[in-house]
Amino acid sequence: MSAPPKAPAPARTGYRHVLAVPEFRAVFAAHVLSLLGVVVSEIALSVLVYDLTGSPLMSALAFAVGFLPYAVGGTLLAPVADRFPARRVLVVCDLVCAACVAAMVAPGAGVGVLLALRCCVAVVSPVFAGTRMATLADVLGDGDAFVLGRSLIRIVSQSALLIGYGLGGLLLTAVSPRHALLITVGTFLASATLLRLGTRHRPARLRREREKEGGTLGLLRNRRVLVLLLVFWVPAMFSVVPEALAAPYSDDLGAGPAGLGLLMCALPVGTIAGELFAGARLGPAIRERIVLPLLCLAVVPYLGYALSPGLWPSLLLLVLAGACSAYTLGLDQWFVRAVPEESRGRAMTLLSAGLMTIQGVGMAGAGALAEAVGVRGAVEAAGAAGTVCCVALAAACRVTESRDGAARHMTGR
Repeated sequence: MSAPPKAPAPARTGYRHVLAVPEFRAVFAAHVLSLLGVVVSEIALSVLVYDLTGSPLMSALAFAVGFLPYAVGGTLLAPVADRFPARRVLVVCDLVCAACVAAMVAPGAGVGVLLALRCCVAVVSPVFAGTRMATLADVLGDGDAFVLGRSLIRIVSQSALLIGYGLGGLLLTAVSPRHALLITVGTFLASATLLRLGTRHRPARLRREREKEGGTLGLLRNRRVLVLLLVFWVPAMFSVVPEALAAPYSDDLGAGPAGLGLLMCALPVGTIAGELFAGARLGPAIRERIVLPLLCLAVVPYLGYALSPGLWPSLLLLVLAGACSAYTLGLDQWFVRAVPEESRGRAMTLLSAGLMTIQGVGMAGAGALAEAVGVRGAVEAAGAAGTVCCVALAAACRVTESRDGAARHMTGR
């Protein structure tokens, strides 16, 4: 049975025209609801664990434990994204999350049970994110509309860093943590309903007998795909260093809580600004041309910490670094072009899982390095080492691009 034809991309591309696609609006709205559920559940669970234990360490662990299972879920469950129909995978993931959060509300649930349930939510998260990304290509096509759809998803995610936790904190002033978790159950169920009713059924991309031809290892043996995955992952490992060290850096500057809030917001603000400018003002060809230059500059602003900047110069450096991440729009186009269609869900799941895992590694490494060389020294080291890695990845992109182009020419693709 052949797959139904993809929905054609809008004749004109732009954020407004992408949002004009009804099926994308359903996916986008479901993403907003799921993200709201995740943000509120993280805050409410952290507060609930603190209320039960009185331990700041256990409260922080409720946050940190969300990073750890990503690698497990992304590796073991990646095939699910292609082996089953996408709509079914998305709806089931939302229902699993809703069930886990509902179990957290049960009277008598101990700290161990709460953390285990938080891990379960984190395990299915990369499958949900990867399947959703692959579904965007089905809904919008794999051209510029897909890139702008991905950009909107990222913009919402970055915006959550700016306002989501603040709104969650306000919510907890009005209701108890357990009642806040009940609201989260509702957001996951609403997301599942939107996806079930707002998107159409599409058959699985990959039949079981074809999976033996490569699987996840076969995907990673594709040098072009592997290099592009590393381009997504490696800069992210270095870019999170200033955020991970924002609290001690704010203390060094004597900036207080207000300064800490500004330091936490600066990188997302730059990222959103860069995404919006590149998506709204630059055409597809230009966005692809600026990928490698911006990649090489991605963490160069962190070298400015060597000048011992004050609060406002530091904020400017972080905004500039965030704006450089606009290279991801062109990178999205390269990635969807390089990945075989039947492996798209698996590849997107690996991308999502690796990105979250590598950011957790970067945060942990930043703390360890800051213990040895201080906060500024750690950010400077991230800028220097990250720039070397980014330049090397840019060179590898050039090599694999040439080889991939030659292979496509020989096969007539």
